Amino acid sequence: MTKNNCPNRLTILSISGIIFLLLSQPASAHVIVGELENLSKTDAAILYLQLGFEHIVPLGLDHILFVLSLYLLSPKLKPVLLQATAFTVAHSITLGLAMYKVITPNSYWVESLIAFSILLVALENIYSSKLRGSRIAIVFLFGLLHGMGFANALGQLGLPEKYYLTSLVLFNVGVELGQLVVILSAFLLFGKWFGDKPYYRKYIVIPLSFMIAVIAAYWTITRLFYS
Repeated sequence: MTKNNCPNRLTILSISGIIFLLLSQPASAHVIVGELENLSKTDAAILYLQLGFEHIVPLGLDHILFVLSLYLLSPKLKPVLLQATAFTVAHSITLGLAMYKVITPNSYWVESLIAFSILLVALENIYSSKLRGSRIAIVFLFGLLHGMGFANALGQLGLPEKYYLTSLVLFNVGVELGQLVVILSAFLLFGKWFGDKPYYRKYIVIPLSFMIAVIAAYWTITRLFYS
């Protein structure tokens, strides 16, 4: 196998995986469970930690693609962790505000704009060859939006009144663990091996970002006009 064939084959496998995930998940990518009763504090903590993690992996394909888009442009761990930190702070703010009824986000616009945010980041990966300083601010703004999406999902799940804050915090921790799994998986899959190669942008960043942009555009249209 030649060096040029290697990234081509890797790109095909990665795109195939994204298509498989797209076909196996609903466009909203959110889980709904029934009312939860009579939980002990420990059981509530474990359950909401698990629910937060599952909301990203494997059920949150929209959030997976957003985090993957953040990673692609600069495949080193430090830049993506800085972006992930900004994203975490932002979505923690709006998640908390929404769950305590300080704000009441409209799920129609939130889900549509989440899809649009994925589209914008994927397009930036295609048209920009380097990570810009403004990316952190943009990620923070999009994180505020995604936090409202987490709040919509968590509102459907419900929170036990006696462990409200604990369950909210553990759900958020589960979300962060899910995001870290996505980042580390991307790093081990192609960032570590191909991130510093001259063909990385041509054969990995642009094709994967294009595929993500197509998926996000489809979600944006369906969420705006068919939901």
